[in-house]
Amino acid sequence: MTVTAQEVRYQSSVHSLSAMAERLAQVKCSYNTRRIDKSAIRVLLDGDMRPVPGDLLLARITRLGHHKRIELEQGRRAPLFVGDEVMVCYGHRYAPDQFEAEVPSDLRECHLVAAGGIASLCLSLHDSARSPTLIQPLGLLGDLQERPINLSDWALEPAVCQRPRPFVAVVVGTAMNAGKTTSAAHLIKGLSRSGLKVGAAKLTGTGAGGDRWLMKDAGAVEVVDFTDAGFVSTYHASITELEEIQAKLINHLRNKGVEAIVLEIADGLFQKETAALLESARLRANIDVVIFAANDAMGACGGAEWLIQRNLPLVAISGCVSSSPLAAREASMATGLAVLGLEALAAPDIAVALFERCADWVANSTSTKAG
Repeated sequence: MTVTAQEVRYQSSVHSLSAMAERLAQVKCSYNTRRIDKSAIRVLLDGDMRPVPGDLLLARITRLGHHKRIELEQGRRAPLFVGDEVMVCYGHRYAPDQFEAEVPSDLRECHLVAAGGIASLCLSLHDSARSPTLIQPLGLLGDLQERPINLSDWALEPAVCQRPRPFVAVVVGTAMNAGKTTSAAHLIKGLSRSGLKVGAAKLTGTGAGGDRWLMKDAGAVEVVDFTDAGFVSTYHASITELEEIQAKLINHLRNKGVEAIVLEIADGLFQKETAALLESARLRANIDVVIFAANDAMGACGGAEWLIQRNLPLVAISGCVSSSPLAAREASMATGLAVLGLEALAAPDIAVALFERCADWVANSTSTKAG
């Protein structure tokens, strides 16, 4: 039987697809790759390639360092071993408590700089951080047309929403680990306990699933983050891109019929993307109240002044400062605002007061002590 050239190419393609599928079945696919349809992966592109943020990468672990586990698509943190192959995305990272890192200009050896699955070249690290885990890129993963697959190819489509905008609360903070996500989660719990259908979104940061799962567990019916908008991280994103992310995620939640939305903006007020987004008129038009998470009273005071100067609707302080009754009193006296601990944030009456935007809720609240 004669076999045509077209049939030979078809058989070769099927064999290649089968071989790729077999290989990928053994790969540890990270959280940041969860939206990508793995059946679209057909080729491994190596050689003279210049990666860009969001490009899908197959890499091999060559030395374990700070990150000894990788967060899988489903959320489980899987141990890493030297020789493991992982599927991650290239991306920049801004993390004062861990790494500063940027996407390299080629497929040179680089680092795993986030457990959610980000490949980057470490530029600096905190004294408390161990050297980053070293990875050897094996190639960019491409489609049938041999084009690199990028996370942005699988982003949520821009959505137009005719529903009225729901109540929107934003949680921001002084820096990493100030208590922003924990505060946001407890506010979600309070709003949910009051009977509201709550949605949540993380607008900026570094792609990882921990914050998503916490918000979901707190009672949010729908949770999205910037990775759903096609960004593995928002470091070096333009203000136009940041505004598009917030519009896309808020409209997605509105289309789900939520009655309240809790947003988190990562890092601190001095981080350039955080500052740019908070100064954006497009964001301010979409928010009703701001809660500021601080580590201490001085941070609370400085942050409150920064937000008030920009006419942002700051209504309360939260975060690590609320863990100490003494520090909470200092912060409340310095700012004139209630300092809400976790118990207070999760209380339905406080949530309802926020939701109804009562002008005197801070003055009348008895919850100025840490929860």
